[in-house]
Amino acid sequence: MIGVIGVIGTVARIALGVLFLASGALKLRDPSWPGAARAMGAPRWTVSLIAPIEIVLGAGLAAGVAEPWPAWLALALLAAFSAALALVLRRPPEDRPACACFGRWSAKPVGAGSLLRNGALAVLAVAALV
Repeated sequence: MIGVIGVIGTVARIALGVLFLASGALKLRDPSWPGAARAMGAPRWTVSLIAPIEIVLGAGLAAGVAEPWPAWLALALLAAFSAALALVLRRPPEDRPACACFGRWSAKPVGAGSLLRNGALAVLAVAALV
């Protein structure tokens, strides 16, 4: 029988997996995604890798494959994304690009809320580790 903590970890893992799957899929469907990623400061060589990595990672999380590694990788990816967001937040508000973290669905310019969202997702990743 799975305890309460195990249930919380499973729900967090699946929720995080679905979010990564959605994020990657929405990026792939958005033709403006590469330009948005470049505006955020993503190195050119990483732009075409981000969405597929998110999809594979999301699938691994949702399916519970190779636990706990997908949750650790999600936490590392969120840390990298958060570092990129923090650098963009140093720019004047009028020079901040759209996040495009979920493709066109997140077309608002980067703000403190973007970093808070990543913090909440990091909490899910930590919960998925339990």
